[in-house]
Amino acid sequence: MIVLSCKNISKSYGIDEILKDVTISINENDKVGIIGANGEGKSTLFKIISKQISYDNGEIFIDKNKTIGYLAQHLDLETENTIYNEMLTVFSDLTGIENKLITLESKMNEPYDEDNADYHNKLIKDYTTAQELYTNRGGYTYKGEISRVLKGLGFLEEDFEKKIINLSGGQKTRVALCKLLLLSPDILLLDEPTNHLDLEAIEWLEEYLKSYKGSVLVISHDRFFLDSVTNRTFQVINGHVNTYNAPYTKYLELRKKDYESQLKAYNLQQAEIKRQEAIIEKFRSFNREKSIRAAESREKALEKIEKVDTPDKEKAASKINFETSVKSGFDVLHLENLSKSFENKHLFSNVSLDLKRGEKIALIGENGRGKTTLFNIIMNKIKPDTGTKSLGVNVNVGYYDQEQSNLSQTKTIIDEVWDDFPELTTSKLRGVLGSFLFTGDDVFKTIDKLSGGEKCRINLLKLMLSKANLLLLDEPTNHLDIMSREALEDAILSYDGTLIVISHDRYFLNKVISRIIELKEGGLSEYLGNYNYYVEKKKNPHRFDTLEAIAGGKTKTQIKEDKKKKREAEKEEKAKKLKIKKLEEDISSAESELVKLQESLCLEEVYSNPTESERVNKSIKQTEVLIEELYESWEELGDEN
Repeated sequence: MIVLSCKNISKSYGIDEILKDVTISINENDKVGIIGANGEGKSTLFKIISKQISYDNGEIFIDKNKTIGYLAQHLDLETENTIYNEMLTVFSDLTGIENKLITLESKMNEPYDEDNADYHNKLIKDYTTAQELYTNRGGYTYKGEISRVLKGLGFLEEDFEKKIINLSGGQKTRVALCKLLLLSPDILLLDEPTNHLDLEAIEWLEEYLKSYKGSVLVISHDRFFLDSVTNRTFQVINGHVNTYNAPYTKYLELRKKDYESQLKAYNLQQAEIKRQEAIIEKFRSFNREKSIRAAESREKALEKIEKVDTPDKEKAASKINFETSVKSGFDVLHLENLSKSFENKHLFSNVSLDLKRGEKIALIGENGRGKTTLFNIIMNKIKPDTGTKSLGVNVNVGYYDQEQSNLSQTKTIIDEVWDDFPELTTSKLRGVLGSFLFTGDDVFKTIDKLSGGEKCRINLLKLMLSKANLLLLDEPTNHLDIMSREALEDAILSYDGTLIVISHDRYFLNKVISRIIELKEGGLSEYLGNYNYYVEKKKNPHRFDTLEAIAGGKTKTQIKEDKKKKREAEKEEKAKKLKIKKLEEDISSAESELVKLQESLCLEEVYSNPTESERVNKSIKQTEVLIEELYESWEELGDEN
């Protein structure tokens, strides 16, 4: 069943035609990935569908019974609210019923007056109706759902009471995403939802969206995410939208076949047109009435041919090529027992690492754990609280900052690069700028007028020109479209220097990384492989133990001792999980008992008997205290993980 369709939609801004005759349809429960280069009009399409902007031509159909929710890059949040209170606004109907129930309960606890039986009966009827409505709309589960979504997207319990005005831009985006998921619209429009999420939160969002009861359209350059979530792919290219009934990786195969087929049809038609034009020219050269009529006849036939359009071709990607000016020593970096805290926030301790020349490793971990802080320690921008750091011989560090804070907002593009590399000639500078898609008068744009993707390209260009032999890349694929990500991956694969990258792009991590380091509060955990290896190792911790230990130079006795320690730790973990399970069962049982007690207040033998009513109310309070104590125990065990 079609829930949304666009027919011949066009949109222009001045002479720039952004969308041209776009025709698409979305079925119920479709999960659609919207892909394309930056600036192709993906967000414009979303704004048209969500009625934020108008369109020039065409028609849009949206099922009148369906609601639309749009996660844009500009957010509409009440900044004075706490995170939790902002979530509660989604359930204002339920909180209204809660207040009504409290009022009715208070009135029902008043002494029973036989002369006013109708009044008491109406109270009971109103209470029963309100409670049934409350139950049917999820009154007993919505607070748990709020907690589940907030925690799933990376917020801790202590974050719930933080005011939105004090959050970072990334945190505000996550709040908006949480709110939108709780609203649960029938048609969900998500624009780059995985930006600002750590790996754990991205994986949670994938599972949430796969089971989402509604249609989902998602703009994303996260190829792993697209493969995991979507069943259809819409490619926005040169103003057109090409549709494929396949997720991203399968789409690549279909797109290649389509392009080759369209190109072949176009070339054949062009060859035939040239042949006919040559025949027409020859007939005219005879300059006879019969031959002229034949030429005119062929011209008319040629005019009636339905022209095959030139197939849409992707824009060129930046030409990235990382080189080193000097070769570093074999030992590139040594970290020993580093720790760092800021005020009351402890980031990490016991961080030790050795990095060898030519290694390409990834640093992963939850948001806020201190990955960027560790980069700043390596670059001597901040000092660790404890521990030592040393760089090897001839090591030159190049840094890519995801916040683009090293760019001067008032400078032009050409000056931003030239001021850092004054030795470049005008022609050389123009050449490298052109290879990064900055041509003509574009080079005189000021930095503050650029998109996130354009700023990324400038930083990558400066990094390439630095010819550093140790690259520290902090989320380098954020804001890059898929073609630019692939160009960056190819450049890293051919780079002869050493690399540490912070990234949540799992496709990228699979392609270029050979060792993953996970930063935790108590130190580093090492995984000798790419992202898929890391996931498998997490699921089955002992699968590769012997191979890893031998690679690390351990003896068989050491390996045996390590296995023993792991078994003991696993035993403790298993016991803890059993305790958690038992607590969850006790909580469920207590909550069910609470509902029964609350419902019993509606029974005549209870509300008409003051003694019995008092007993039930006392039991309700005791059960509520018990539930609170059980939750505290449950949270304490969870915090130990």
